[in-house]
Amino acid sequence: ISSSNMDPDVAWSLFEEGATLVLLGVPQGTELGIDCKSWQVGPRFRGVKMIPPGLHFLHYCSVNSPSCGGEIGPKTGLFLTLKPREILLANWDPKEEDLDFSASRNEEEVNRIRGTLRELDPFLGPYPYEVMRKWVSLTDHISEKLASDLQPLTGRICAFSDVVPELQFRHTKDRAEQPRNDTACQSMKEGLDRLPKMKHREGTELRFSVIPKKTYPPGATPAEITKCSMDLSYALEGVLEKKYENQPLNLLGELQFAFVCFLIGNVYEGFEHWKSLLALLCRSEEAMRRRKELYLGLITVLYHQLGEVPPDFFVDIVSQNNFLTSTLQDFFQFATGPGVDGILQKKAEKFKTHLTKKFRWDFDADLDDCAPVVVELPEGVTVD
Repeated sequence: ISSSNMDPDVAWSLFEEGATLVLLGVPQGTELGIDCKSWQVGPRFRGVKMIPPGLHFLHYCSVNSPSCGGEIGPKTGLFLTLKPREILLANWDPKEEDLDFSASRNEEEVNRIRGTLRELDPFLGPYPYEVMRKWVSLTDHISEKLASDLQPLTGRICAFSDVVPELQFRHTKDRAEQPRNDTACQSMKEGLDRLPKMKHREGTELRFSVIPKKTYPPGATPAEITKCSMDLSYALEGVLEKKYENQPLNLLGELQFAFVCFLIGNVYEGFEHWKSLLALLCRSEEAMRRRKELYLGLITVLYHQLGEVPPDFFVDIVSQNNFLTSTLQDFFQFATGPGVDGILQKKAEKFKTHLTKKFRWDFDADLDDCAPVVVELPEGVTVD
């Protein structure tokens, strides 16, 4: 880790006020990183120093020794909020292949480490300050409380889901009721139906907002159902009301949290939630007229996020459809429509021009040839 390019005043300020992660016993070869940067741990590594106070994402992958094949394990990460001059102490647990931070709760031990920081200093790598600006631009809406509320109860964000069967099949009777596996499957569907239904192990799931499958109010008429299927404002307001009524901009924090979980933490579920949340925001026409600040913030958040991915990243390999262009096409159409604040309209136009230039995406294609929206009506509802 090198800090040779750092401004001397910044370096001195971080040396004085920066936090320190003391990470003892991390095996050589482990991939470990903080925020947007990662390294392979060497034999002298004891942690990271000069960390700017605030929110950070620590992530690591255990690695088998070269004699055992040298395979890299799935990534584990956690969000940490560090105070000025704070010391967090963790020991590597070889059995769990994870960092154990329980020593940080032992004040005596932390004070002992503080007293030996000078001796430890040559073994601590400086925080990669060159990624700080990028990191802040990707996380500026994530508060300490929001990160804590969205993280799994275990405190660990894992690239591979820890799943268990929904049914335990403890008794012979339970197993007898399951599809038999002693005959050949006649179809892919039959094969999938035979597999046991799985769920996240309790406490390991990310605690994202639930995006409603029904986007219309109870008792809605067919006309209202159609309207709420084309303009998702009712569903968006429901999500905001449930979790972010007093701080709607926290929804942008959740969008950033999901993106970081995917981009840095390799959590595919984070990407899926990011897409769902983005589609909800971009297809809420009425909300755009009423929530100017939320949508001005969304454009800035997307500007920074899309700077991190290659242009063809969002193309569906099967259909060659680009999820993002179709979603943003709706957004730009709504954001420049009647009743939308002039400042938001201008910013949306500017953003559209930027994306068209940078990614060569065409947001005006097929607008005249709008396909009809197919709407699922609830059982019992008929169109007169």
